[in-house]
Amino acid sequence: MASGHGTNPTLFHCTAPKTARFVHSLQPSPTMNPQHSPISPILPGAWLGMVGGGQLGRMFCFAAQSMGYRVAVLDPDQTSPAGAVADKHIRAAFDDRAALTELGRLCAAVSTEFENVPAASLEFLVASTFVSPAASCVAVAQDRVAEKRFIAQAGVPVAPHVVIESPEALEGIDDDALAAVLPGILKTARLGYDGKGQVSVRNAQEVRTAYASLSGVPCVLEKHMPLKYEVSVLIARGGDGKTAVFPLAQNSHVGGILAKTVVPAPNASDTLVAQAQSAAQAIAAKLGYVGVLCVEFFVLEDGTLIANEMAPRPHNSGHYTVDACATSQFEQQVRAMTGMPLGDTRQHSPAAMLNLLGDIWFEGEKARPPAWTEVAAMSAARLHLYGKEEARPGRKMGHISFTAATLEEARTAARDCARMLHIPLE
Repeated sequence: MASGHGTNPTLFHCTAPKTARFVHSLQPSPTMNPQHSPISPILPGAWLGMVGGGQLGRMFCFAAQSMGYRVAVLDPDQTSPAGAVADKHIRAAFDDRAALTELGRLCAAVSTEFENVPAASLEFLVASTFVSPAASCVAVAQDRVAEKRFIAQAGVPVAPHVVIESPEALEGIDDDALAAVLPGILKTARLGYDGKGQVSVRNAQEVRTAYASLSGVPCVLEKHMPLKYEVSVLIARGGDGKTAVFPLAQNSHVGGILAKTVVPAPNASDTLVAQAQSAAQAIAAKLGYVGVLCVEFFVLEDGTLIANEMAPRPHNSGHYTVDACATSQFEQQVRAMTGMPLGDTRQHSPAAMLNLLGDIWFEGEKARPPAWTEVAAMSAARLHLYGKEEARPGRKMGHISFTAATLEEARTAARDCARMLHIPLE
């Protein structure tokens, strides 16, 4: 196996009770030394592992294979997008000990394509291979309570919020304390993404009703802020602490799901770009992070920057990097986890990106294929479909990147294509 062994500094840990029970069932060897980077680079020809078989894993496979690596994907779905293109597909649950052991023994390094993979599975893998990002980093991102505390400890501002750990805890919070963060949005602490597990609330009674509708699980009540726009920072960090930061992306969401990304962020000043990138670097450094990390920020009407959340993996808002940057976010993940030098993040073409949801495969109740011929005729467009067999409303089916000589040309092409494909951008 072409990987070395070293020790890690202690990292911030915050594990919810559900994860703690799972850690007990998958407890690794007491002699295990957590790994944060291989001593020497893992060279092409070695096997790399991916926990999760979705579209991010699929694009990781393409990047790794183009660099000469072989990839094994662990995912229970026999039709998973990544499993379909991987060199080996291990069809098993993410907490299957035998499957994890097989993956760890085969692969010189392993990554994950989504943050809701059990952190304990990644901890278990460390006994036999290098894991990037580390389980402790994923555990922080899995829990909004831990995430907000951690980001604040890194010196980065977050929105005013109240933590509601249980129904009993909510009973102990008076209406005045709730009013301080109202109107707001109640978010489940765990397993929420793309707007799921979130309820807008205007008063204390709505908070209590919404909390009951979310089954009384731990939640964060976050104050609505005067939002001007949203941006995201994509950063790669190696085991040696060196970082490479991509240009700042400006994002638009519809129904809690990313609809469009424009890069470089058209509304951001140089000062705000530097501030956002510096904040992301501070978070990555405090985590001791190795790999690609995305940090999403809100820019308020007064220009204040506050962190929203982080994703310990390549991110939807970074898909444009495949077509518009010298090194894609997926290649950066390969480079970081193998201990290879990080790539150049230079953006050679202004870009916009549209998310393609399954809705565009339908006209009312009637199924219809999207206008792919017309998309292919657009000189700025680059179509990426994820190989999913069934289109469903709200399901991420692909994306289109638009590159051009100027940002306005790329944005215009994206707007024209959105109208043609009936993609709502507002």
